[in-house]
Amino acid sequence: MKNSIRRTKIVSTLGPATDDKKILRKIIQSGVNVLRLNFSHGTAIDHINRAKKIRSIEKELNCFVALIGDLQGPKIRISSFKKNKIFLKNGDDFVLDLEVLEHEGNTNSVGINYTNLPNEVSYNDILLLDDGKIQLQVIKKNHTKIFTKVIVGGYLSDNKGLNKLGGGLSASVLTQKDKDDIKLAALIDVDYLAVSFPRSPEDLRKARLLLQKSGSKAKIIAKIERAEAVFSDKIIKDIVSASDVIMIARGDLGVEIGDDKLIGIQKKLIKIARKLNRVVITATQMMESMIVNPFPTRAEVMDVANSVLDGTDAVMLSAETASGNFPNITVQTMSKICLGAEKLPDVNISKHRLNEKFNSISETISMSVMYAANHLINVSAVIIMFTSSKIALLTSRITSGLPIFYVSNHTKNLRLSSLYRGVVPIYLENYSTKSGFINSIILLLKKKYSLSVNTNIVIIDSGKENNTKIVNMLKIMPII
Repeated sequence: MKNSIRRTKIVSTLGPATDDKKILRKIIQSGVNVLRLNFSHGTAIDHINRAKKIRSIEKELNCFVALIGDLQGPKIRISSFKKNKIFLKNGDDFVLDLEVLEHEGNTNSVGINYTNLPNEVSYNDILLLDDGKIQLQVIKKNHTKIFTKVIVGGYLSDNKGLNKLGGGLSASVLTQKDKDDIKLAALIDVDYLAVSFPRSPEDLRKARLLLQKSGSKAKIIAKIERAEAVFSDKIIKDIVSASDVIMIARGDLGVEIGDDKLIGIQKKLIKIARKLNRVVITATQMMESMIVNPFPTRAEVMDVANSVLDGTDAVMLSAETASGNFPNITVQTMSKICLGAEKLPDVNISKHRLNEKFNSISETISMSVMYAANHLINVSAVIIMFTSSKIALLTSRITSGLPIFYVSNHTKNLRLSSLYRGVVPIYLENYSTKSGFINSIILLLKKKYSLSVNTNIVIIDSGKENNTKIVNMLKIMPII
């Protein structure tokens, strides 16, 4: 192909920096595939208006953008201070106190929003504030107060998050706000719902049930951010299996398990997710310096590139686009990094399940078409014709340097596929059994995506047998 198609998808978080429709249109044109509504911030009206803008731009640009509604979850936070922030020195005594009111915190104590916290901490536990920037060691406690010694000090401002090193805090996964936001997500018609801080498959099943009762068929994203969620391979597999997508939320997860362990856990999560045919998003602080700078650090470049090399489906931007100074430049920069990483030969080598047998016909078809595409000389693309989004997902689980064009008239399925690595959604109104129909699609793709002539295309054609039974057929056709 003359023009490279980026296979790794980009998720961008919406916020004040993208509320201008012109900026929102620019970041979509620059390569954003999925947009995230963060229910931790903003009002229901804010989210409804943002969703309307997205769908309007989607029609204008004739493209498909998936929409994620991200639940706040049981984020444990300190309350607020009289002067908005304080400075804690190493060795200071500091009290987390249920009886301190909002805006009454000072250098001696501050309130907390989780009433059961004193019952869930013990002597010598390490409590981490503001993503671990402030660290407190528990000295003693009573029913309403936790007395601590500052072991890592610094500035501490209002409403910062609180974690316990090693995990173990048991706040319920779905708060009342989350339950209300699930109804909002259904109203907005999100494609994916992200569940924050799940500890078990049951947490995800509860969210899915509430979502279905609200009339939504959105897919479930498990945000992996608790130590309990990665305690063992079995727990990881159970949580991944209960979800459709996982998000490696490295902020809270890194705080709870330690950054030294996060490296291996990220790679393990991506590997397990792909093996179980689930989609994976790598998130948190990927390009954080670009909140205030028009260029990333080299460490951030390497972080994004390594996630691509590990096989992630998508990389995510949070504050970089929600409130940053350079949302469009950030998207463009991330896109270039992904394209650069995808040029490495190892990214396009797949040994996915070569020695396994399948119970699923869909998986067998998907494996067959991708094996043919990867091993036949002179193939330039894969086309999936008018079949389920599951086939598009399964083909995307097999590593390839080839674009996978998913042709469908099902808008919801096309939006879902916007998150699948390597899949390009293409809308076509009707399927036809007429001779030359596939050739007309190849001609369309040849013009739009500069497919090289004198190459082959491998096709899954969802034909109909006697106009009743759908049959997926593997075809190989030349581009002339």
